[in-house]
Amino acid sequence: MTITAAAPRASAYRGRLRWWTELPLIAVMYALYSGARLLVRGDVDDAVGHGAKILHFEQVLHLDPERWFNTLFTDHAFLGVPADFAYASLHYIVTPSILVWLWRRRPTHYRVARTWLLISTLIGLIGFTLLPTAPPRLLTGGHGFIDTMAQYGDWGWWGTDASAPRGMGHLTNEYAAMPSLHVGWSLWCGIQLWRYGRNPLLRVLGVLYPVTTAIVVMGTANHYLMDVAAGVAVMGVGYVLARPSLRVVDVLQARARGARGASAAAGEGTLTGARVAPVLVPAGESARRTVTLPVQVTRDTKDAGNSRDAGDAPAAKERAQGPAAGREPGGDDEDGPGPDAAARGEHAGRGRMS
Repeated sequence: MTITAAAPRASAYRGRLRWWTELPLIAVMYALYSGARLLVRGDVDDAVGHGAKILHFEQVLHLDPERWFNTLFTDHAFLGVPADFAYASLHYIVTPSILVWLWRRRPTHYRVARTWLLISTLIGLIGFTLLPTAPPRLLTGGHGFIDTMAQYGDWGWWGTDASAPRGMGHLTNEYAAMPSLHVGWSLWCGIQLWRYGRNPLLRVLGVLYPVTTAIVVMGTANHYLMDVAAGVAVMGVGYVLARPSLRVVDVLQARARGARGASAAAGEGTLTGARVAPVLVPAGESARRTVTLPVQVTRDTKDAGNSRDAGDAPAAKERAQGPAAGREPGGDDEDGPGPDAAARGEHAGRGRMS
């Protein structure tokens, strides 16, 4: 026999997550990203020195493809202009779109993916802080890089200050090349498309998007190959830390909910009144005495007691009326005590004597 179970609704997987809490969280993440880039500008000479050292290290290893890509983009506008548009806009469009897609279509994987992205971004901000780095286009000393964003500025909304719109260059930090979060975010998007995309086209895009982004950031002279590698490494660390971080958050939330539940239970169980309950306690063989004990009464206890009293009332009334209703003509009251009553009295007397 085959048993088929209906899959739970997607909303059931989201648990306590709600869009009105997720949107502010993403907004705070982006505000931290932008604010840190502005506040941690570093010394220009140090940033240029770090960039020159990175380029020299790549040249020693013969791993400096950024120069070749930059020449290709500056010589051919049909490559350079789309690359500038991609650099200036895609990370603002594709990354949020993937988050929304995961939220709606793959809710079981959304929370881990979102945490992975957040942690990786925070690690990238630490990199901007500790190692301010000038991009290749801002290196001095005749290194031969051309700023394609400035070269093709008439084609788009950007000016000469990276991808910032004209007149808003003061709102960006041009010395935050290490690591490349353009590449890191695009790698995150590509992995989500590859893992959770059911359409083969989505998987192809999942491969092409991070590769294309890596070429774009080097060809526009905004990042080195080492920046690209650092962006990949940052995403790797974020992936490793995502699930342990969620476990810690879940434990803290469970403890907080437990504390609130205990507090609420204590409030409901507060003593709301006192009641004396009659208890029959054996005292000797035949006599019994009544002892009263205080009983803590809550709302539920009161309700149960009232119901029990209401149920016992008819029985008590019947017991009280029983002897009178059960007399027969010629009984004790009319003809005096009968032989059975005398026997009972004699037995009771012997009990007292003993």
